[in-house]
Amino acid sequence: MMRHLLKVGLLLAGLLSLPALADEKPVLRSQVMTLSDIVTVGDFYSNAGLLASKPLFRSPDMGTSGNVPADVVAERARAAGLETAGTDGLRTVVVFRGATRLNRDQLAGLARKALADRNAGIDPERLDIRLMQAPDQVLADPKVHDPIRIDRVEWSQSNGRFTIHAAVAVEFGTEPLTLTGVATEMVDVLVLVQPVRRGDIVREEDLNIIREARTKVPAGALTDMEDIVGKQARTTLRANSPLSRNDVQRPILIERGEKITVTYVMPGMKLTSRAQAMDTGAKGDVIDVMNLQSRRIVPATITSRGQVRVHAANPIVASLNSEKN
Repeated sequence: MMRHLLKVGLLLAGLLSLPALADEKPVLRSQVMTLSDIVTVGDFYSNAGLLASKPLFRSPDMGTSGNVPADVVAERARAAGLETAGTDGLRTVVVFRGATRLNRDQLAGLARKALADRNAGIDPERLDIRLMQAPDQVLADPKVHDPIRIDRVEWSQSNGRFTIHAAVAVEFGTEPLTLTGVATEMVDVLVLVQPVRRGDIVREEDLNIIREARTKVPAGALTDMEDIVGKQARTTLRANSPLSRNDVQRPILIERGEKITVTYVMPGMKLTSRAQAMDTGAKGDVIDVMNLQSRRIVPATITSRGQVRVHAANPIVASLNSEKN
């Protein structure tokens, strides 16, 4: 039994030592794509078997391609032990060497992330990057997980200028990379699409959101439509200018000097009286009102246009009762 197993093992070893099985003849590829600096037998030929890892040529530079005569490829493959290697009707073989390519937009994205990572509280999506000194393209070793390493970041937020010192992974080691430019933090603010006159109510369709440099946006600029829709313009407001809370107010329901209706509500009793507003106010505001009969002045809460409600403990009760009687 042991002798039989030994024979089988020797037979398998002999088969594995063959460069390729008879029915799997090596076939030369017309194009080769590699990430390595060496092109092997297996890169050029399918079914190269155990000879696949044997080197034949140096690869082109990263990110470039080159042509190799097919007969030279076949000759070197046979010399390496792939005895059945041929040209398979090809005259040349094109060899492409891959590379990680980063264009200027990607480099700007790299700068954006580097600046945000080193400045807590800054959203990278809100950084506008304008590169001043940067290559149009960077080629890096595709076998490296992080092809560009950031070494040092210098950024003056007063004028936005930055310098980023980095290292690019290349075929042998790294190469220095310097990026300079201007980074501007942007914010989304509300503006009007057309002017709104004093006293008009701001509607949602009147508004637009634009992105402006933070340094150009006044303090208190509005960013949420809920803070302005339905509010009243204090003055005539221009289009395309950031809006602030001071630009709007709650709609005025009662004007100073206006004749209004006062309602006093208490358990089991509801009294009304006529009065004159001593102040201007919006819904929910507490203003002074003067009873037209008693001339008594008391505070009241505005409930709607021309309507106010007196606080429960207010002495206007006597005035209201006297007027009712």
